[in-house]
Amino acid sequence: MFDVTRADPGTGSAFVMPADVPDRAQLWLIRHGQTEWSRTGRHTGATDIPLTPFGEREAAALAPLVAGLSPALVLCSPRARALRTAELAGLAVDEISPDLVEWDYGDYEGLTSRQIHETDPGWTIFGRPTPGGETAAEVAARADRVLSRAAVALRRGPVILVAHGHISRVLGARWIGLPVSGGANLLLDEAAPCILSAQYGEPAIAGWNRPNPAIVEGETQ
Repeated sequence: MFDVTRADPGTGSAFVMPADVPDRAQLWLIRHGQTEWSRTGRHTGATDIPLTPFGEREAAALAPLVAGLSPALVLCSPRARALRTAELAGLAVDEISPDLVEWDYGDYEGLTSRQIHETDPGWTIFGRPTPGGETAAEVAARADRVLSRAAVALRRGPVILVAHGHISRVLGARWIGLPVSGGANLLLDEAAPCILSAQYGEPAIAGWNRPNPAIVEGETQ
């Protein structure tokens, strides 16, 4: 059983990791590689933008990192940019999960933060509602469903989730008991792998926003 009792999912307590998740378990979060919209800072939710050539190199650079994992479960967002990232990383996707799509930005889809601030000063996805988009509670519910499923699979081995920037930051926050707004404190670059884990029955972050090997090797966009 999973204890998912919480206050308001947007601002209250969060997902509770089951105590039987093994120590040093590996729940990998992989954000997709660069797209033209991510390169220019445009909010990309439902719009299906392909990877740039550099984004494809970022995705391929992940392959050596995950090659030896033998994952128990690989879930991927249905968006082409995530599926292509998984493919180039050499991952065999077990299931396409609609719960891993990016936050629905509603009226702010395709806009940069600077453009949004012209009419909505100070807005951030973690700080204020998005007109016509998903609420924090709705995104929290999706993240919690994914984490609950991942926690079961972690008993059998590593789990890999291939998704997007903001939903991955929500997943990280929820795993360690934070509300959705905690994702504001977890910066995440393109194709930068993260590893969620556990120790002594408590959720932990084993690695966050690790530099993509293509960046480490000196490639530029």
